[in-house]
Amino acid sequence: MLSPFDYVVVLFYLLFLTSIGWFFRHTGKDTSEYFRGGGKMAWWMVGASGFMGAFSAWTFTGAAGLAYDHGFVVIILYWANALGFFFNWSYFARMSRNSRAITALEAVRARLGPVNEQVFTWLQVPFQVLQAGIWLYGLAIFCTPVFGLDLRVTIVVCGVVVVFVAAAGGSWAVVAGDFIQALVLVPITLVAAFTAVQYIGGPSRFLEALPATHWDLTAAAADFGPWWIIAVLLEKVTNINGLNYASRYLCVSDGATARKAALFAALLFLVGSVFWFIPPLAARAGGLALGTHAGVANPAEMSYIMIAAQCLPVGLLGLLVTGIISSTLSSMDSGLNRNAGIFVRSFYLPVLRPAAGEKELVLAGRLTTWAFGFLAIVMALFYSTWRDIGVFQLMMNFSALVATPYAVPLFWCLLVRRSPDWAAWSTILVCCAVGGAVSLVPQSDWAAALAPGPVATALAWAKTQSYVAITLANVVLGSLWFLGASVLAGQRRLTPERTTQVAQFFRNVDTDISPAELEQPDDKRHLGIALMCLVYGAFIALLAVISPSWSGRLWLFFCALFMIGVGLAIRRTTRRANPPTP
Repeated sequence: MLSPFDYVVVLFYLLFLTSIGWFFRHTGKDTSEYFRGGGKMAWWMVGASGFMGAFSAWTFTGAAGLAYDHGFVVIILYWANALGFFFNWSYFARMSRNSRAITALEAVRARLGPVNEQVFTWLQVPFQVLQAGIWLYGLAIFCTPVFGLDLRVTIVVCGVVVVFVAAAGGSWAVVAGDFIQALVLVPITLVAAFTAVQYIGGPSRFLEALPATHWDLTAAAADFGPWWIIAVLLEKVTNINGLNYASRYLCVSDGATARKAALFAALLFLVGSVFWFIPPLAARAGGLALGTHAGVANPAEMSYIMIAAQCLPVGLLGLLVTGIISSTLSSMDSGLNRNAGIFVRSFYLPVLRPAAGEKELVLAGRLTTWAFGFLAIVMALFYSTWRDIGVFQLMMNFSALVATPYAVPLFWCLLVRRSPDWAAWSTILVCCAVGGAVSLVPQSDWAAALAPGPVATALAWAKTQSYVAITLANVVLGSLWFLGASVLAGQRRLTPERTTQVAQFFRNVDTDISPAELEQPDDKRHLGIALMCLVYGAFIALLAVISPSWSGRLWLFFCALFMIGVGLAIRRTTRRANPPTP
């Protein structure tokens, strides 16, 4: 599918990404710098990283398949992310940064106590590995027909690259890599959307050939219905605004900068995601034959790459492939760095090695990153044996059954200030029990044997709409449990010691970072990122010069100018903000 020209683009991308890890290899002088960049990162870096870390290649496989089969309703998934980040901007981002923690689980310890810290540590770590495996599997499904490689080989190669970057350079390499990868993804997906519509005959053909139901944003025509939209919104807002995601804002200097990062991520999702699903819709409108592909349960999941292969000039397909690879690698490297920080700061240091120095902790973080990366690769290889389930279904079921029970108490613990510590871990138990029941009971022989009636109808609906039923049950009943526990606990909520600790936590989150605490942005590293933008943009410009087609040259120049322009803007604003002293 790829030309030699495209292979050069992909190879350069992988080498460039690896070089980012090498460039930042000396940044881990202590755990604060290794796991959160020392709080010295710019808002545009953290916002782009939050954006890139909230989706993966399954957007261009599983979600693209949903767009092909059911229409534009898939955009709800990403506008829900935008809504979640708007809540971050309005409230949670500032609170997260003001917690003054190094990792999110240290903030959990301050708010919910050491028992919950360990509970959430040993839920977060394996859950994140499972999710990273899903992301990597989705990426391999996308890359296998593109490169003509075995699915397992693709999983291993991509997994090793991302683990090296995260382990070698820590949070600086992760966030800088995410930012560069966003600059690759944004322009090439715009080009893919435009050329896909032109390929099938222009905007009029695109609008007329699609079934009318494909424009129905109520989700009724997609057999999901309005309840699906409500479930998606609840799940995304709850997950994105939990205390477990405070880590994304601990990298910046203060609450105001954190709010800028959140707003930037929200706008990227609100606008950028619209263009992601034009190619699969164009494939449907143009009647593109999808065929069958090894390891792919649903051929519609290949609709994005199949039409891109037809409409993009030589060189641009390679650039698109790197952009889509980046969407998973950025999610994985962020997760690996976050998980390593949680393990080191919330288990290795307090439980295994209380007297460990910073040098030892950073080394432990690097080794832990490699270990978690290896486990994610193993899980992706395991998922690849499930031939009867698509990536979209796998991702949605994971969110409903695993991620939401974890997120509900971490969402409410920032809003409800008078809650007992046991409310958090017990809410997880309630959600898991509820989710398991809603998932298994409708599938049982007992449910099948029920006489027609309201109960049988409800169970039949829950059987066909498992994601919606599980998510609604978890969020609603889990929330009622947490809030009920907070009310019923009364004066027996906490010990005097824990009451003092919780009061201090909320004093922290309500108090902005003082000038004495403020970390100044690391301009040297920001200028290094600007140089990376210029180098990558120059490479794309070189591709444009030697491209065999005029259309390829035009679009490659567009992508090159986009990246070079951002690099020059970073250099100019950084120097203007901090002019040299005479």
